[in-house]
Amino acid sequence: MENSTSLQQQLLEAGVHFGHLKKKWNPKMLPYIFAEKKGIHIIDLNKTVDHLQESAAAIKQIAKSGKKIMFVATKKQAKEIVSECAKRVNMPYATERWLGGMLTNFNTVRKSVKKMQSIEKMLADGSAESLTKKERLTLTRDKDKMEKVLGGIAQLGRLPAALFLVDIGHEHIALSEAKRLGITTFGMVDTNCDPNKVDFAIPANDDATKSIAIITNYIIAAIAEGLTERQASKDEEESEDGNNENEAKARRLEAEAQAEAARGGRRGGSGGNAAGGPGAGGPPKRRVPGNRRPAGGGGGSR
Repeated sequence: MENSTSLQQQLLEAGVHFGHLKKKWNPKMLPYIFAEKKGIHIIDLNKTVDHLQESAAAIKQIAKSGKKIMFVATKKQAKEIVSECAKRVNMPYATERWLGGMLTNFNTVRKSVKKMQSIEKMLADGSAESLTKKERLTLTRDKDKMEKVLGGIAQLGRLPAALFLVDIGHEHIALSEAKRLGITTFGMVDTNCDPNKVDFAIPANDDATKSIAIITNYIIAAIAEGLTERQASKDEEESEDGNNENEAKARRLEAEAQAEAARGGRRGGSGGNAAGGPGAGGPPKRRVPGNRRPAGGGGGSR
């Protein structure tokens, strides 16, 4: 990723350092405030860079382990940016409104998602053709309404491992649900919020679109990196498995060949013994032709 100086420059240009009015501040943000200018708090960008890099590293590991990070941004200026970014890395998102219980009552929400998908299927495969025009219209409207709220979590089969929130004050319901379930939370925290409410706070202006875009894109880049590394290690494992299989096969064939050779040696050895060969203990005795006994030999002693 970019080095700190150029990143700091980009954050400065995006206006990430502009906080809220002094009278709206949360005293817990004091460590992250650099100065006050014309009644507005200025965020310390050194702290922003540190926290952004720390958050990106943690999120990258979550993505690398194959778990999901859910993006939550229902503010008007953040909706489009966040949903576009989340789609790029195939992560779930909630940008229309937060349904109460989207996490704590996940099973019920999943039922609604399944209902939406079955309506989609009906409309797509033509099985809705038998319905009246009015019924079809009602179904389409229902689907559109559900798609708007649930479209971002349609592929989410189980609870996400982490939540990324733009404006933790605005998304307080999502934050409290994640806390209750022990889900790791990352958030853009402005000067009017409490940074201790999230596990990873990124002090930043959470109102300007440019600021939201630069922070979200940085996090998305970290996720993409984690996913790439995951794929690479998978490929490596597969090729290793293939190599191990080939090695095992070669060893097996070698062992079989050795066993075959040993069996052949034993057969040759036993033949030598039968013929009075070297295996019969010493050289073969020579027979003298004139010394042959008659077939019924030994009769004279009777």
